[in-house]
Amino acid sequence: MASSILPTALLLNGRPFAYEAIQQYPATTPTALNGYEARVLERVREWLTGVQEFEMPTSGSTGTPKSYPLRRRQLEASARRTGDFFDLGPGDRALVCLNCEYIGGLMMLVRGLERNLHLTVVEPHANPFEYVAADAEFDFVALVPLQLQAVLAAGLAPRLNTLRAVLIGGAPVGTGLHEALQAALTVPVWHTYGMTETCSHVALRRLNGPEATDYYRVLPGVAAGQDERGCLTLRGDVTDDALIVTNDLVELLPAEHGFRWLGRADFVINSGGVKVAAEKVEMVLEVALAEVGAARRCFVTGRPDERLGQAVAAYLEGPALPAAQLAQVQALLAARLGPYEQPRHWAFVPAFASTASGKLDRRATVADAA
Repeated sequence: MASSILPTALLLNGRPFAYEAIQQYPATTPTALNGYEARVLERVREWLTGVQEFEMPTSGSTGTPKSYPLRRRQLEASARRTGDFFDLGPGDRALVCLNCEYIGGLMMLVRGLERNLHLTVVEPHANPFEYVAADAEFDFVALVPLQLQAVLAAGLAPRLNTLRAVLIGGAPVGTGLHEALQAALTVPVWHTYGMTETCSHVALRRLNGPEATDYYRVLPGVAAGQDERGCLTLRGDVTDDALIVTNDLVELLPAEHGFRWLGRADFVINSGGVKVAAEKVEMVLEVALAEVGAARRCFVTGRPDERLGQAVAAYLEGPALPAAQLAQVQALLAARLGPYEQPRHWAFVPAFASTASGKLDRRATVADAA
């Protein structure tokens, strides 16, 4: 049960830091800090002292990382909308385990400060529950898919089920993880859609329970549209009323005030004049791997090909599959994909590269495998 006592401090890597002292940071910090702790306290100090603009780095998962300015009123609007949707209020408890140097982690801090939540902050780890007290209780947490996978693998589904809501963001939720969370979790799990430019999520999709959908519902106050490519556009107070044009191909669903995500326009592979949606092939490949007992992370991309222009190349994390098992996967793909959609090149990478915010870094992974 949430405490009715309003917080006067946050817990950072197991140590309390009073908000009054943080406002004078670093002059009033008597204890040694590591680099991440110092950056978290600086972010909190900025918010508590009324800083009006924040330079936020984009993740770099789909392009060159860059700095993007966000105004305080945009962050306040985002925190208000999420807080209202999940009914977060004074005394509720949030676990902050995303990188606070990026928008997902920063917004967890802002939500806590704006809604008077008790904040427990830990450095980003695969299983953040290893770094909090065994009896610590929470109402709300945001995770990336890799973290959720690690938490479930550690047998901690019962602990998640004591929460009121779990947010999953930063990357697609694979078929295997989706099936695992549906079976193990009764807590409402929501997949988020958003980006730095929209101050984190502006749309949510329920992943489990009777309210689960295959589409995202846009939060109130955000207008969704499409450009001439069929890509999603967004405008609202979280964008400071600027029109944000994404590279995400969507099917708009006006009746549900939502959209169905179809894939990224910049992940389309032109193979022999046929446009291949990388995300579609990835989903089919992921299912095929699971069916032959070789479930693992994977992605596909276009590789230069003298005859086709581009050919589909599949990248799998982990050791190479035995020839017989790979042949099984290829047979399943041949039955489910068109001839130009089937991977013509296979690469096995010991560990995929990640961005600083924990997202899959496709470009770095491809470069490492070259």
